[in-house]
Amino acid sequence: MVVDSVNAAQSTANSSSTSSTSASIGYNDFLQLLIAQMRNQDPTSPTDMSQYMSQFAQLSSVEQAIQTNLKLDALLSTSALSQAEGLIGRTASFTAEDGQSSTGKITAVHIIQGGAVATLDNGVQVQLGPGITIS
Repeated sequence: MVVDSVNAAQSTANSSSTSSTSASIGYNDFLQLLIAQMRNQDPTSPTDMSQYMSQFAQLSSVEQAIQTNLKLDALLSTSALSQAEGLIGRTASFTAEDGQSSTGKITAVHIIQGGAVATLDNGVQVQLGPGITIS
């Protein structure tokens, strides 16, 4: 069902965007720490340069993974919007929390953090997900 793929794409985008914001050190910060560590090392037992290079390579890998996640987030958001756009003009049927069945033509769809919300021609807004029939 189209609705499930919209919600899945949005929840994937949300979880990956949360993980990308948790990285707080960048290349400049790392280089400043590296220089400070090299300046303040014990002259009687200097640190091996291969350790520094290994740390730098690890930071580079993490930075590339973060950039990849950011680009995937943008792609998933675009995909979710594209799929949601395809719902406009279709009919949605659902049972409200009070037990009343409702049907209406979808006039607008917008993406929120928890998924997609459709606005029907009667003004009702319904979050798209399980229990919604689109025809």
